[in-house]
Amino acid sequence: MERLRRKIDLFLKEWKQRENHLPLIVKGARQVGKTEAIRNFAKDNYENVIEINFYTHKEYRNIFNDGLDVDNILRNLSLINPELIFTANKTLIFFDEIQNCINCASSLKFFKEDGRFDVIASGSLMGINYKEIESNSVGYKEDYEMNSLDFEEFLWAKGYKEEQIEEMYNHMINLIPFSEIEMNVYTNAFQDYIVLGGMPAVVFQYIKQKNFSGTLAMQKQILLDYEEDITKYAEGLDQGRILDVYHKIPVFLGNENKKFQITKLRTGARNREYIGTIEWLKNAGIINISYGLAEINLPLKGNYNPDNYRIYFKDTGLLIASLDEESQEDLRNNKNFNTYKGAVYENIIADMLVKEGYSLYFYKNEKSTLEIDFFLRDKNSLIPVEVKATDGSCKSLNNILNNQKYKDIKYGIKLGLKNIGFNDKFYTFPYFVTFLLKRYLQEK
Repeated sequence: MERLRRKIDLFLKEWKQRENHLPLIVKGARQVGKTEAIRNFAKDNYENVIEINFYTHKEYRNIFNDGLDVDNILRNLSLINPELIFTANKTLIFFDEIQNCINCASSLKFFKEDGRFDVIASGSLMGINYKEIESNSVGYKEDYEMNSLDFEEFLWAKGYKEEQIEEMYNHMINLIPFSEIEMNVYTNAFQDYIVLGGMPAVVFQYIKQKNFSGTLAMQKQILLDYEEDITKYAEGLDQGRILDVYHKIPVFLGNENKKFQITKLRTGARNREYIGTIEWLKNAGIINISYGLAEINLPLKGNYNPDNYRIYFKDTGLLIASLDEESQEDLRNNKNFNTYKGAVYENIIADMLVKEGYSLYFYKNEKSTLEIDFFLRDKNSLIPVEVKATDGSCKSLNNILNNQKYKDIKYGIKLGLKNIGFNDKFYTFPYFVTFLLKRYLQEK
């Protein structure tokens, strides 16, 4: 296996085939596979590829100094490297690590108006105000947010085919329980995915070696790289405060209520001192945020408390790698994920939902007698989702479904280590089919 198959592969082909396609910005956390995916696409689809990396080759940051006219930019590129070839309609210009050259975003408008070359820009965008890029290129670029591998991509890496994915979906849509062997095989694959996460280099190592050897060291290095990026790119914000938040995520997830509280980060910490830190980590692609609903009704986006939130790692493998060594060993060797108060399962489900395009919302009343982990919606109803780390009763889910005052709720979903089922109130699905939920709710 030379490389991992990714969903962006198909997107890039469709983007190129679109008439009058816009310059493309591929953004996401570092090390999720952006550069490799673009390089492979470029190699297969263009006669000439011009790759400019603004981090490794600082001299290219000055190519926009003489104005943003395309001919001026090409002239400066040729001065730095006379061997570059620019063939109209057969050349892709790939600007990588654009967070190190903000002027690059301004040039996208001029490349679109010029029309001779396809342009893809890529970067982690850590610490950069994306509104600045937006204002410089509004209407002249398309965005694609790339994440680490989702569970479907992980199954592809393990060799599973489209037909097997479709068979999983047929089980869901027709409420047909999985066989014992299907449950065991897919659950084991899912638990491997939890431990590894979706970082391409980590997954590739696991697939190549057929074991976990060396993967924890790779994850720890990624965590260190993120810390280095925080100190490098967090301009205008207190780097120490961002690191405070970053380091304490596992601590709050391990609490019963999982609520993230700035005032408990350190003695004397005040919310106003940490304004922007949470958003910085979210924009950097490091965390997912789930907001507490004020009331259980639609619409979701206009009905949450911005001061009541939970923070999850975007990559659950990195969450496990960030824990103390004893917890890591237990989770990696014994797959004893419910020991961490269900946080691991919640974290992986949160990430799977975000990768499907959902925003995250939860509900917990003041007396803690009613708690729902996530809320989704279909065309005309609100759907409570409960994540069960153990095989206990779904008290909150039953209470909310039996209460007539929640008129937007018609049914619920329980995710756990259980087979497919329906009890006239809520659907039960095993964790591993969560990546198919959006399709299921759209087609159900």
